[in-house]
Amino acid sequence: MRNLLFTLMAVIGICFTAGAQTKAQLTANISTPDVACAACETRITSMLKRYDGVLAVKVYYKRGITQVKYLTDRVNIETIKTAIANAGYDADNVTKNEDAYKRLPKTCKKFEDGGGHPKPRPKAETPVADSVAVN
Repeated sequence: MRNLLFTLMAVIGICFTAGAQTKAQLTANISTPDVACAACETRITSMLKRYDGVLAVKVYYKRGITQVKYLTDRVNIETIKTAIANAGYDADNVTKNEDAYKRLPKTCKKFEDGGGHPKPRPKAETPVADSVAVN
């Protein structure tokens, strides 16, 4: 009986201890409008993977969003945004590091800076129909 009570107390103690060790995880969607190709995606992913606490990085370059899953007790969102900016890309309200942007390959720069990103499409104007008189 004594051993059974001791075993039961040990199991309950382990359960409470395991619950206390769960880390707070957050998933942040960061606006990265300058990211437009797979090379940019690779550059940002490898930069963020260096940080302790970053669990997963997914760059949706066609939508201009970078999704980062991280542990809040090891890294914060401002550090992540600064890392993206230091790689040469805008990240939400943190502007890109100009020196890092200049070091990017030509394919990763904006069109207006002589880069290989496609020229932004002009906004489509609504066509005006010609008036035709019907007799």
